[in-house]
Amino acid sequence: MTSPEHQSPDPEPAKPSGAASRPASAPASGTATSPYQDRIYRSPAGLVGGVLLLGIIGWLGVDAVVTGEGRTPWLALATMLLLVPLIIAYTLRPAVFVNDDRLRVRNPFRVIVLPWGQVASLRSGFSNEVFTEAGAKYQLWALPVSLRARNKAARQESRAAARAAREGGDTEGATEADRRHESDRAMAEMRETHERRQDAEAAQGEVTVRWSYEIAGPVAAGAVLLAVLLAVA
Repeated sequence: MTSPEHQSPDPEPAKPSGAASRPASAPASGTATSPYQDRIYRSPAGLVGGVLLLGIIGWLGVDAVVTGEGRTPWLALATMLLLVPLIIAYTLRPAVFVNDDRLRVRNPFRVIVLPWGQVASLRSGFSNEVFTEAGAKYQLWALPVSLRARNKAARQESRAAARAAREGGDTEGATEADRRHESDRAMAEMRETHERRQDAEAAQGEVTVRWSYEIAGPVAAGAVLLAVLLAVA
């Protein structure tokens, strides 16, 4: 499941001179929002799981540091230094930021910025992925695919269509968008934005990829320290 949020954690990009004439989109609540404001998609299950894991590791690790003897406190510290960044990277960190000009994908160890003009397609299979015009592929970690939920939504759609056919009603009573899994709805929204904005002048540019050394650095340090402690046992 994904959780769209209408806020931007980063400073807004500089608006082109013609931005004032571009109409702002209106969300379902009816309040106007800037075309530069990010829609944020994250996995609530990943956030909850990450917080629980961090709590367990913190509890066990601090207890080992305080009450442990010999090399136990050092092993506990090295293990926490290794595991805590990994848990953050794979549960709390992943997010997808979308606005009218670009798609920003924050994966465990990389941040990829893709102007809509450079996006070739967004595909859903066993994972959700974005493909660039140059042929590069990037997985959307924040939008996990649930085949079980997707099959459940398909069964609900079939039952609704059958019920509407028996009652002679309108099958539009429950729209297809309402029955889709949340990650599939997010992908559909991004495809619509891509189709609408891929030729816009403000949506052109180069794809940029930045490695997240703030995550990789502590993981590497923890792994080295743990290996050294185990080697000198």
